[in-house]
Amino acid sequence: MPNLENLRKQAKQYLRWHRDRYYPVAAIIREHVPRFRLLSDQEILTADFHLADAQELVARKEGFEGWQALRTGASTAMSQTHTASRPVLTSVAAHLYVRDLTASVEFFTSSLGFTIDFVYGEPPFYGQISRDNVRLALRWMDESFFARDIREREDLLSASITLATADEIKQLFLAYQAAGAPIHQALRNEPWQAKTFVVKDPDGNLILFAGPAS
Repeated sequence: MPNLENLRKQAKQYLRWHRDRYYPVAAIIREHVPRFRLLSDQEILTADFHLADAQELVARKEGFEGWQALRTGASTAMSQTHTASRPVLTSVAAHLYVRDLTASVEFFTSSLGFTIDFVYGEPPFYGQISRDNVRLALRWMDESFFARDIREREDLLSASITLATADEIKQLFLAYQAAGAPIHQALRNEPWQAKTFVVKDPDGNLILFAGPAS
């Protein structure tokens, strides 16, 4: 275990990251501090987060119930420590590369029904949007990244999103069609007993939506 002075510095670093709205710290806080466990990234970054919370985070990462237990070296390690438990993957976010982050966020929120989790940078260069259990990370890239049209020519997908029923995917396709979303591939039945359609975002990212055929 690191010495106490280094642990104090870690706690202050987490506090500073939260104050600066450094988005990756939200996942760390949610994992280790119970009162933040059910909050979204945005809710965590806007919530009150004090030095005591940061110290609790550091202590729990080291396997102790709290800062005082860590300080005294008490053998009160939690029954399931972070190092001993099996790592659990809690979510996945596909990464889409875009020319204009603001325009891309507008497309996904107004045309596809997503909501903004966060937008980072001034000017903005990274953000995350979500709808239900799906998260998409948006990353700004300069024009040279988009110079070739290989993604569209080869139908290379940037993300795949699934729905639970045939009725839901048909309903979603019709809603996107009515909203004027650019449809790269219309709703169709696949040989593997699925229905799919593909939407193309303003930067050429192809997003597949799939559901059961019946």
